[in-house]
Amino acid sequence: MFIDYAQIEVSSGKGGDGAVAFRREKFVPKGGPAGGNGGTGGSVIFETHPNLSTLLDFKYKRKYFADNGKAGANSLKDGKNGEDIIIKVPVGTIVKDAESNEILLDLSEPNKQTVFAKGGTGGKGNSNFATPTRRTPRFATDGKPAVYAKLILELKLIADVGLVGFPNAGKSTLISKISAAKPKIADYPFTTLEPNLGIVRYKDYQSFTVADIPGIIEGAHQGKGLGIKFLRHIERTKILLFLIDINSEDYQEDFNTLYNELKKYSKKLVDKKILVSFSKSDLVEDKEIKKILKTKIKKIKEPILVFSSATGFGLQALLDKLWETLNIQ
Repeated sequence: MFIDYAQIEVSSGKGGDGAVAFRREKFVPKGGPAGGNGGTGGSVIFETHPNLSTLLDFKYKRKYFADNGKAGANSLKDGKNGEDIIIKVPVGTIVKDAESNEILLDLSEPNKQTVFAKGGTGGKGNSNFATPTRRTPRFATDGKPAVYAKLILELKLIADVGLVGFPNAGKSTLISKISAAKPKIADYPFTTLEPNLGIVRYKDYQSFTVADIPGIIEGAHQGKGLGIKFLRHIERTKILLFLIDINSEDYQEDFNTLYNELKKYSKKLVDKKILVSFSKSDLVEDKEIKKILKTKIKKIKEPILVFSSATGFGLQALLDKLWETLNIQ
């Protein structure tokens, strides 16, 4: 199950209190202060794990609390430090404050640990406060408090190319042909109910990643269809490849609808490099393809790409163009 949103509670550990104690050995007539320091509380640490691809684990466990530091003891014994708690998340996870929705962390680098909340420092035992004029201090300090937070975790897939198109535009079929991804494919709308990420092997030992985003419809930015649930996943892509069914009655109108939905969701999306392709070329005559290749789409300077996932026509040219564009970004 693909889960890209979760709410959790986290807390670092409280620092242990310092101790008030004095030496009581039989042959030490003037025993001095001997209170140990409190231990440091455990920290809350996020770790990005490249083998994770969903926030599913957070559906079943929502509280992540680090251990408190132990209090200091007599004979100058310091308290034990609390254990850190390490929260493993997929690469591309964003951590937000649940109340303000402010972005606190953007965890986009693999195999990296990031401290979110440090544990409270331990209090000082009375042995730290002895001076020539104050030889028997009878006080110590408390450990620092824990840091508690309610957080929202959002996953944004990291891909080089994001596929954008209406339901049944051929996105799932394309990604199944150019990568090892095996999305569900059928002839009804919203076959794809979750994003698919595929690694495309390009020529000799080269590759790039493609994300198949579930179908966008008019009004997606307002929550219609599935679009708003998954539009976040194309925010990190370098290129957007629009797929338009070659049998469409109005190519420009289809493009405008898709373009405007992205723009209404986030203007940053339409600032990305956009390529336009017409899918399912096997459904038209060869002579028609020559005419279609001359089609001009407003706002797009690049030539239109035409391909068929069913026959393989135009796929290599499509991959070549994607690779070329990625390497000049």
